[in-house]
Amino acid sequence: MIVVTGATGNVGRSLVRALTEAGERVTAVSRRPADGGLPEGVRHVPADLADPESLRPALDGADALFLLVAGEDPDGVLKVAGAGGVRRVVLLSSQGAGTRPDAYPHPRTFEDAVRRSGLEWTILRPGGFASNAFAWIEPIRAARTAAAPFGDVGIPFVDPQDIAEVAATVLREEGHAGRTYELTGPAPTTPRERARAIGDALGTPVRFVEQSREEAREQMLRFMPEPVVEGTLSILGEPSEAERRVSPDVERILGRAPRSFADWAARNAAAFR
Repeated sequence: MIVVTGATGNVGRSLVRALTEAGERVTAVSRRPADGGLPEGVRHVPADLADPESLRPALDGADALFLLVAGEDPDGVLKVAGAGGVRRVVLLSSQGAGTRPDAYPHPRTFEDAVRRSGLEWTILRPGGFASNAFAWIEPIRAARTAAAPFGDVGIPFVDPQDIAEVAATVLREEGHAGRTYELTGPAPTTPRERARAIGDALGTPVRFVEQSREEAREQMLRFMPEPVVEGTLSILGEPSEAERRVSPDVERILGRAPRSFADWAARNAAAFR
């Protein structure tokens, strides 16, 4: 049995579906109800990564665990997982844990805990998510407008569905223990290009408005802690060579090129109508 935390999120929902289609027994874990969005036959267990003991009913009898960076006690979560029989853990970390560890200490703490857990581990480090563009839903619906800073700085955003398919492969197959994979899209795209791709998917232009760094910072501080905001803005505005680089890992694991942002936009166009 495979346990998926964050099972109702952008990556988790696709991962549960991929594992189920591959014939795996899956337990889906989330803090909130699944609202009928899980495949038939998937067991849902409400639990919170902030409370490792709440995970015990989900992890009892499990073989593998897909773990989000959430809560403050990764060692406690991994101890409960090991006691439940888990032998393999796949951690969804962040590219920033490798490129900017001071700005992203939380993912790095989880990575360190996984490495010393005694379990068979694999770490996934995705860059920016294509689904971050969902932040544009309301302005695009209302005024066909998208705003972001650093309009012409390109980063290879990754499709969450590719992350899910990589995770499904790593959870099911041998040969990935002790590996850290960088997950990106097939090419850098700028905010201006991403807005244009959504407009193309909608069949109507989307006007791009470039924010100042301070405008973006003020907006992001409403839902992100300040160190993460500063780190994220630094990546978006002045990405390092490593953060601009297209990684071969998605293609190496899946045997195909990663999906483009245009693919993601076409698949999710209905959200912006």
